Amino acid sequence: MRRSIAVTDDAAELASILILEGPIPKKSPEDALHISIATVNGMDYLVTWNFAHINNVQMKSKIVSRIEKHGYQCPLICSPEELLGE
Repeated sequence: MRRSIAVTDDAAELASILILEGPIPKKSPEDALHISIATVNGMDYLVTWNFAHINNVQMKSKIVSRIEKHGYQCPLICSPEELLGE
């Protein structure tokens, strides 16, 4: 069974916030949307190879801070290796 997750108004608004307030650069709206869709839909994990704008120590703490500031709980951001272990 295949399930799709829609881009809701809440997800689009949160993505805009991540760009306007930082930490996601304006040139990477798809990264902000990736994070916001997972957040708004209550995902436990956000698995990504994106180490530039999402999955690095400096960015993760800023992302979590912004998301929590707006009343959401941020999914745990990790790479596939981090999720699965060795």
